[in-house]
Amino acid sequence: MEYSIEIIIFYILLIDSVGANLLAWGGGRSWYQRNFRIFSRYFPATRGWTTFYLILVLFIGTLVF
Repeated sequence: MEYSIEIIIFYILLIDSVGANLLAWGGGRSWYQRNFRIFSRYFPATRGWTTFYLILVLFIGTLVF
């Protein structure tokens, strides 16, 4: 089975967006803010942004397939 670079990038983004949603909805935001202080200022783990990120990745996935 041959995979193209677009499909590989899609799966990487899908894993990242699902992980971000688990972090935001699962209660790991305080751990994220404590361990990634500078990064969490620019990329907050809020429910709205992570849900939008997941929807965007799923939309791009439908365009790829």
